Amino acid sequence: MIFYGKRVLLIGAHPDDIELGAGALMHNIRGKSEILCVTLSDNQKNPALQKVVEEHRASMAVLGVKPENDLIETFETRKFPDARQEVLEYLLKLRREFKPEIVFCHSPNDIHQDHNVVTQEALRAYRGLTVLGFDVVRSSYNFFPHFLVEVTAEDVEKKIEALSQYKTYHDKYYFDPALLRATMIRHGALAERDFAEGFDILRVVGKFDTCE
Repeated sequence: MIFYGKRVLLIGAHPDDIELGAGALMHNIRGKSEILCVTLSDNQKNPALQKVVEEHRASMAVLGVKPENDLIETFETRKFPDARQEVLEYLLKLRREFKPEIVFCHSPNDIHQDHNVVTQEALRAYRGLTVLGFDVVRSSYNFFPHFLVEVTAEDVEKKIEALSQYKTYHDKYYFDPALLRATMIRHGALAERDFAEGFDILRVVGKFDTCE
């Protein structure tokens, strides 16, 4: 299936979420679509994470995302359930201003409280739009991709390079290049391609038509 969106919105709760879930796809579609990446928490209340915003910017640069297309907000980490209405209102504001055609957010199988709120409020904010869920392996349980997007070997390597910018997380197993590459090989195998990124289908809005 060939699919396309002029404006693609990717929403993550924390720095690193979007790259972990959709980094190869982002590199693949750079220059083909207008991309807006939104990270809702900067994690700056945690003294151990003071460098993650800088690392996030470097990571996004590797994927070809310009700073003006990479928004970082200040919702408090692990407190998203208490700010559910504010999150919804912010996502609705993004809808009015950016007018996305395709939205990527966390998988509904993600048990992190912040990730879960992002997904639930995205489904409310983006009624009538295609919404796909990405996997963050550390907190996603029972994730099985039913929407597989072919990516290239270059996209795979750029995703790995992008995540290597997070020196703060260099010892985390889910940043291991071998795991990242193996996941994209496995998703590729499911799609009978060399490499793919996999997503949950939260909602697909389509129109069957000819290409003529």
